[in-house]
Order: sequence, then C-alpha cells, then structure tokens
Amino acid sequence: MGVFELIEHTLILAGAGLILLAAIGILRMPDLLIRMHATTKAATLGSALMVAGVAVHFESVQVGTRALAVIVFLLITAPVAAHMLARAAYFLGVPLWRHTAIDELGSHYDRETHELTAAEEEELAEIEAALIEQDR
Repeated sequence: MGVFELIEHTLILAGAGLILLAAIGILRMPDLLIRMHATTKAATLGSALMVAGVAVHFESVQVGTRALAVIVFLLITAPVAAHMLARAAYFLGVPLWRHTAIDELGSHYDRETHELTAAEEEELAEIEAALIEQDR
C-alpha cells in the first residue's frame, strides 16, 4: 500500500466517521436547532474529507481542482442553509428544548409583525451576566 492509498483511505474513513456522527446527532439531540447544529458541522466536514479522499485517489490536477471547488462550495453553502432553516423554524414557532437556558431572540422578535429589533447595550450586559452566572 502506497502513501497516496494510505492518505486516501484515511480521508475517506475520517469523512465516513464524521457523517456517522452527524447521523447519531440527528437521533440523539433533543430539538431541531441542536440537531441541525450537530448535523451541519459534522456532515459538512465529513463530506469535504470524503471528496478530498476521492481527489487523492485520482491523482489528477483536474479532479483536485474540481474537488477543491466542491469543498469550498460545501463549506460556504451548508452553514448558511442550516442557519436560514433554523431561523425559519424559530420564527414558525418550533419548540425549543425544555432545558434551553436562554432564548436570545425571544425578547427581540415580534411574532405578530415578524420583525427583529436591535438589542440595547443594557440587555446585552444582562445576557452576558446570566451566561457567566450559569457557568458557575
């Protein structure tokens, strides 16, 4: 087994492992927003590693360039898409997990007009203080 085959197998197995972690995250996490967080990060990196493994397998500049373009596209679009879906789910009223400590958008989102208002400095200080107190 050559060096390139070892790198290829390592990348593909690492990518498959991360995709498996994303699938487990879907099953184990308690609410939609946390599931999306776990899934997006692990599946995006897992897919990128698998595409990199395929690029190493073919040992071609053309395939490597296309693989790099696919990886950049994945790293840009997947988190943005997940953010937009999570935001839409929040605005539609998908319930949060019962142990969610702070709903940062709750006081800034008007459910009747569907508008967000900017946070004031005092409110930001209160949120920071609550987070610090929670960590203790």
